[in-house]
Amino acid sequence: MSATATDTAPAHQVGLTDTAKEKVGSLLAQEGRDDLRLRIAVQPGGCSGLIYQLFFDERVLENDAVVDFGGVSVVVDQMSVPYLSGATIDFEDTIQKQGFTIDNPNAQGSCACGDSFS
Repeated sequence: MSATATDTAPAHQVGLTDTAKEKVGSLLAQEGRDDLRLRIAVQPGGCSGLIYQLFFDERVLENDAVVDFGGVSVVVDQMSVPYLSGATIDFEDTIQKQGFTIDNPNAQGSCACGDSFS
């Protein structure tokens, strides 16, 4: 992984593909703000037990793990780090599907709709 950790927070082991990096960069440019980061978190819920949350956040909280991917920062809260270690965020843009995807080697199973995992 060619990412480097910021000086203010520990690093996490979540990857960001070039396609996802370009899409996030494009969305940030549309927002017209340079203080936003991509936050990924795991929360209880969904039919398999855990759901992903992926959103822009201006905050970096104490104990957040942060990695910068060439101008796109990805933030993971301390509680989500173990569930997301080794996961990769990608962006898919096909005739069948458009959106961010998360390939997570820690997921033991997922629901049919693909929105939650265990």
